[in-house]
Amino acid sequence: QAQLVESGGGVVQPGGSLRLSCAASGFTLDGYAIGWFRQAPGKEREGVSCINGRDGATVYASSVKGRFTLSRDNAENTVHLQMDSLRPEDTAVYYCAAAELSLYVCYDINRYDYWGQGAQVTVSS
Repeated sequence: QAQLVESGGGVVQPGGSLRLSCAASGFTLDGYAIGWFRQAPGKEREGVSCINGRDGATVYASSVKGRFTLSRDNAENTVHLQMDSLRPEDTAVYYCAAAELSLYVCYDINRYDYWGQGAQVTVSS
C-alpha cells in the first residue's frame, strides 16, 4: 500500500528548530514532486515549500523563505523539511504530499496523489 508518513513534529520555543521528515512506502519518491503544506486552526491549508522530482529545485512561500530548507534523500526515499528560526505563527499541522507535477503548480492541493497523516508543530514560549 502506497503511503507517506511524516515524523519530527513537536513543541519548540520561538527561535528554535525542528526537522520534519516525509518517508514513502509502497512506491519510490524518485520523479515525484513533494509539497509541504500546513494548516492552522480555523485557517485554510497553505503551501509552504515544494521540491522538484527531477532536479531537486525548490520553491518556498514568502513567509518561510530563508528560514526553511527542503531537501530530498532518494536513497532513503525520504524528504526533509528543516525549519529554523521558528515563530509562533508557524504553529500548524504540517502535511507532505507527492505527485508528478511541475513546481509551477505545486501549491495546488488538488493535484496531489498521496498525502501524509500530518505532524503537529507548536511554537510557543
